[in-house]
Amino acid sequence: MDSITFYQDTVETILNDYAAIPYSYGEIQQYVIANPDRTHFLLFNEGWHGKRRVHGVVTHVEIRDGKIWIHFDGIEDGITEELVAAGVPKAQIVLAFHPPDIREHTGYAIA
Repeated sequence: MDSITFYQDTVETILNDYAAIPYSYGEIQQYVIANPDRTHFLLFNEGWHGKRRVHGVVTHVEIRDGKIWIHFDGIEDGITEELVAAGVPKAQIVLAFHPPDIREHTGYAIA
């Protein structure tokens, strides 16, 4: 298995694990959405919490130029440590939600 396929499978597995966790309140469903070439992955919420509509992206991950780019991470503890625990090197993870001048201080890839 090449590294891209490993990254795709790992991201999808982690997000599917989160999507399987039921909400303890409201009628909220979570979905994992991937584009056809599996370069973009979204963990997405949809439903109702009382009279309040819940609809939006929880996490957005992209596979770009052989690295995992985390554009948005709304998971409570973040997805990065789970990626590292699954065998993805920190040098292959870009915390894209940080500006480039901050990324160099994160311990992860700059770009």
